[in-house]
Amino acid sequence: MVLVTGGTGLVGAHLLLHLIENGENVRAIYRNQNNIKKTKSVFELYKKEDLFEKINWLEADILDVPSLEIAFIDIQYVYHSAALISFDPKDEELLRKTNIEGTANMVNFSIAKGIKKFCFVSSIAALGDIAPHETYITEETDWNPEKPHSDYAISKYGAEMEVWRGLQESLDVIILNPGVILGPVPTAKICAQGSAELYTKVANGLSFYTLGSTGFIAINDVVKIAHELMKSDIKNERFTLISDNIVFRDILNTIADALKAKKPTIHAKPLLMNFLWMADLIFATLFFQKRRITKATAKASYSKNLYSNEKIKTALGTVFLDVHQYIKDVSKL
Repeated sequence: MVLVTGGTGLVGAHLLLHLIENGENVRAIYRNQNNIKKTKSVFELYKKEDLFEKINWLEADILDVPSLEIAFIDIQYVYHSAALISFDPKDEELLRKTNIEGTANMVNFSIAKGIKKFCFVSSIAALGDIAPHETYITEETDWNPEKPHSDYAISKYGAEMEVWRGLQESLDVIILNPGVILGPVPTAKICAQGSAELYTKVANGLSFYTLGSTGFIAINDVVKIAHELMKSDIKNERFTLISDNIVFRDILNTIADALKAKKPTIHAKPLLMNFLWMADLIFATLFFQKRRITKATAKASYSKNLYSNEKIKTALGTVFLDVHQYIKDVSKL
């Protein structure tokens, strides 16, 4: 049997659907019964409601050791996609606890229970820092602790260290470092999770764009590759998962066209982005609000990072979905 954490999130829900479609016997853990509805809505979106009933749901928490003892019964393979995603500095402690301690718990149980293979869904945020003589960030790019990183990036990097510890203690592992994952367009039933907020912001009339760039990938490719790697003889490797490096303005324009919304027209240059995060900090402090833009997210919006996907293409012969066409397709669902 296969165990999936984070089954009520974007990656986890699509992973459950893909695994069941491919004949896997799956158990998924949840913390809140109501969150299961989010996963069911994903199955309904793709008209796969009958497959949803095949999930073995179990209430458990990656931070609650006794509940994991039950979750690991009869499990041979683990996909660990549960994580907290936040760029609000106030969430630093919770990020470290959830992403690092939670992963450590999953690794410890996997070692103790003799799990055959452990797949960890990390992020390109945990990849290294490009050196002056380098063009692309790869799986081998060194992490420079002297450079600034978001609390989220640090927590995912720390989580990866726990997975590599598992390798040293005889656990076979795979680490995935996906870029910005694009999923279905949010609807009344499909919640705007993670990068799905891009759709919502554009639909609501987003005015600003930036000329920074990063790696993007369709959710279908993430779960397909994860399954292929787990079924293969490949082990103890990490893989950068991106379809292409794309400028933020181009992604926003594609979304606007697909949703028949107005394209952003104002170029938010670095000076403006830095002003916005400082203004947001003051506003959030005065009115006890959650941060909407931070120094880290502002910098990311205009940074031009390039990631290489050559390793996964060589390993599996992967042909990625075109992200722009994917956006057009999911807008019609």
